[in-house]
Amino acid sequence: MGQSRTPLRYPGGKQKLSPFIFELLKENDLVGGHYVEPYAGGAGAAMDLLLSGKVDSVHLNDSSFAVYAFWRSILNRTEEFCRQIRSASLTVEEWQKHKYIIKNHNEFDEFEVGFSTFYLNRCNRSGVLTAGLIGGNDQSGKWKMDARFSRNDLIKRVEAIAINATSISLSNLDTEVYLRDYGNQMPANTLIYFDPPYYEKASGLYLDFYKKQDHSRLSDVIQQRVNQKWVLSYDGAEEIISLYNQRRLFLYDLQYNASTVYKGKEVFIFCDDLRLPASSCLSYIDRGLRNIEIEMPV
Repeated sequence: MGQSRTPLRYPGGKQKLSPFIFELLKENDLVGGHYVEPYAGGAGAAMDLLLSGKVDSVHLNDSSFAVYAFWRSILNRTEEFCRQIRSASLTVEEWQKHKYIIKNHNEFDEFEVGFSTFYLNRCNRSGVLTAGLIGGNDQSGKWKMDARFSRNDLIKRVEAIAINATSISLSNLDTEVYLRDYGNQMPANTLIYFDPPYYEKASGLYLDFYKKQDHSRLSDVIQQRVNQKWVLSYDGAEEIISLYNQRRLFLYDLQYNASTVYKGKEVFIFCDDLRLPASSCLSYIDRGLRNIEIEMPV
């Protein structure tokens, strides 16, 4: 897969899944088409697919203004953003300033919010905006706050994405509103990848997390109103599997760091008209594909 393409760090970031998403694109004659992430976050898979030429256009939506402001800032004020990366002070006092900006984002302009999102994402534990500082406020930990702030590399990532700005569309909408207003305007050669907030442990991972009724309502919207081909990933909670129990799905093992190492199952769910490859270059996906009939409800 290679080095990360996105400047943002996310728990369970999805760039590692981009080889499988590419396999889905090939299987469904969607290479060179449109790719949509209604829950963009760090957009790791989207950036990998776009920058490697596997899709021509990506459409990123995120209901978090902080995340949206980051993407807007790197696309529209690239040089200024890169200067900020190069000159940013990596001190606890500076970190506290950016924490204040995110907490009171309505008092600041879009660029300030966008850069503060980036700063906290790179300096906080596991990239979680609400988490504590790497190394602690006294910087006595093994790793310090600059551990994930490699300036030159991050600038290169921002610049590579900005070069492709005309192939990226952004929006800051609730996912249901986004699907209602834009979803079915997408052309036929579109794949939508849904990666909603997890059902379990969500409040510790996201600024904007879902409650039980939100997951249920989203399930209805996706399954009843989305006409394009779609794929969905979630944590493998029984409640989620129950919501999608009429769809093809498989579980696979997941491990990532979010303050502490999280181990669990994740589930892939597929719309009815999406053709699945017989195998995958990713071993854990390959096992899931081979067992998909076992995982399907009867």
